[in-house]
Amino acid sequence: MNDDLDHLDRKLLRALQRDGRLSHQDLSAQVGLSPSPCARRIRKLEAAGYITGYGAHIDESRLGFGFSVFISVRLDRQIDDRLVAFEAEVRRCPEVVDCWLMTGSFDYLLRVAVRDLQEFETFLTRRLTKVPGVASLESSIPIRRVKYQPARLD
Repeated sequence: MNDDLDHLDRKLLRALQRDGRLSHQDLSAQVGLSPSPCARRIRKLEAAGYITGYGAHIDESRLGFGFSVFISVRLDRQIDDRLVAFEAEVRRCPEVVDCWLMTGSFDYLLRVAVRDLQEFETFLTRRLTKVPGVASLESSIPIRRVKYQPARLD
């Protein structure tokens, strides 16, 4: 655990993680501070990089993108220009919602969100396999999400 944070900072982070739209008034009531010190602590947590932004959790399936696929990607060479080029191409793909540089037998792990198997096939055959440097791919289709939490706080 990070010693820079006290129990009130952690309470603030937990409360904001549950509901980032809480007013300073409601937040201060939840953590046991008055609004002004609460607001100061939030600004401090933001400035120190503990809070990196605010947003809404969006249900991809409600938007029509309920089919997720994990794709492990191996590049032909693990040199800087290949990594940079691959990452730049992935950033241009709206289907790719997560991309991780990995250790182990594959170089990247992607999660793509698509409408259905047909859209996945199109993405795979017309886009991802055409990226220079891609040597091999392995796809896995998740059955259901067992756990999700935005960040680990303890």
